[in-house]
Amino acid sequence: MNTEELLYWAKTGDLKAMEELFLQYRPLLISRSMVGGRFCEDLYQELSITFLGCIQGFCLEKAMRSGQKQQ
Repeated sequence: MNTEELLYWAKTGDLKAMEELFLQYRPLLISRSMVGGRFCEDLYQELSITFLGCIQGFCLEKAMRSGQKQQ
């Protein structure tokens, strides 16, 4: 599935889709969890929770309309 499909299914509560999105973005979350060159577990957990919450709040239709205007 592509990212748009994963977002659609994740927003409907599909846990596999949420997991797949999370795994795709996990390297970014890890890289942003570094403080002073060291991995900060608390920051990683906060970023992970925020990321999963953003999936639910993401407006896929609006993003798709915006993407069509740019083409």
